[in-house]
Amino acid sequence: MFGIADYGAFAAAIVVFLLIPGPGNLALVTSTSKGGIRGGLAATLGVMAGDQVLMWLAVAGVAALLTAYPAAFSAVQWLGAGYLAWLGFKMLTAKPGDAPILNIRPRQYFQQAIVITLLNPKAVVFYMAFFPLFVDPARHQGLVTFGAMAATIALLTFAYGLVVTLLTHFLAERMRANPVVGRVLEKVAGVFLIGFGVKLAISK
Repeated sequence: MFGIADYGAFAAAIVVFLLIPGPGNLALVTSTSKGGIRGGLAATLGVMAGDQVLMWLAVAGVAALLTAYPAAFSAVQWLGAGYLAWLGFKMLTAKPGDAPILNIRPRQYFQQAIVITLLNPKAVVFYMAFFPLFVDPARHQGLVTFGAMAATIALLTFAYGLVVTLLTHFLAERMRANPVVGRVLEKVAGVFLIGFGVKLAISK
């Protein structure tokens, strides 16, 4: 299909990668808990937009550029690590009554999610290594093939984000009566964000 070798395996691999815990998943959950379904969907669109940018940068060969110039890769890596750690620190130090780290307006959730996604330079390298595994050299159609792959990833990401948003919102409604639970979850989210930032910074 469109020059994609084993389309079913390609789609299944994307679903598996979506299920792996990471900053994008945390952004979806946090956005939904703070902004409801609109916030979660806005974050989903942000993750989708960020992924599309990274995918097409990978197609254009930016991954090769980052690999060839370690200093550039390291700079973007540290920038992403610092941003995640800063966001986590803000969550950890937030006090009851403080303004939320992530504002409820969906536009800001979109920006938050897209920044978290874009500040992961390894994603570009991942896409550069991942795409060739499912490209059929004999039936490859150039941009049409990569476009079909990008569209598949976008659709699966949206479906996944919708499910996560609805589940998170369902649970949040039942915990809303206990504000202590919400504060604990925010602190836990902050710890995870700092952890993601540290992992990104020290990973090779």
